Amino acid sequence: MQPQFILMKHPDKKSLYQLCLQFVEQRISHAQVALDSATEAGNSEDKSSAGDKHETGRAMAQIDQENARKQLHEARELKNALLKINPELNSAKAIAGSIVVTDKNTFYIAVAAGKTEIDGTTVFVLSHVSPIGQKLLGLSAGEQMEFNGQVYKIKEVY
Repeated sequence: MQPQFILMKHPDKKSLYQLCLQFVEQRISHAQVALDSATEAGNSEDKSSAGDKHETGRAMAQIDQENARKQLHEARELKNALLKINPELNSAKAIAGSIVVTDKNTFYIAVAAGKTEIDGTTVFVLSHVSPIGQKLLGLSAGEQMEFNGQVYKIKEVY
């Protein structure tokens, strides 16, 4: 009887990159809508009632605008970080843009986008500046790292 080999299908790096790009674009879009809405609310507050109620409403609108501006800035920074990644580059050592397959999980080092499923595999999309991202950087297949009391054995980096 012939031994049977199971070919593992790995997540496609270009597809993961596109998912991250969509995630970041969506964050930018939501932040822009929130900023536009807060700006409109602030402008309408300027034209409405007088007195303490008016001042409170205007102050709240300004806080909403500041928060939306901050979210928009952060989303744009995420996009800038993502655009620095070449999804076609493969490295034996984990770098930004690498997929790291361990005995426990599969990680894509890009931006903090959380858990996703692609090509039937669960992938944790994380930033290189996250605690686990920092531990993964520079590691190669065959090495291991410890995070939160668990040891992760690196099976593959691509």
